[in-house]
Amino acid sequence: MKSDIDPHQAIRVFQIIRQHGEKVDDGYTLGGLTGSTDFDGYTVFLNDQAVSLAVYFHYKFKLEYKHAHELEAFNTKLNAIDNMTFD
Repeated sequence: MKSDIDPHQAIRVFQIIRQHGEKVDDGYTLGGLTGSTDFDGYTVFLNDQAVSLAVYFHYKFKLEYKHAHELEAFNTKLNAIDNMTFD
């Protein structure tokens, strides 16, 4: 499966979600994405209901999805959060 994910953008988006999102049981949520980390903070997880992204040390990543349109929707959410402005 093709993966058009920029892990640097994913880390940026995670920081935005953590800073401006709502606290939930398994992390923080904003704009349809949930972000969390592992116990030591070296692995960042972003997911929605159809796509799971794990960004590991040195920006290696693992992406799981079933259909291309799910990945497109996930990328749309990433871009929307990345472009949000806050007062």
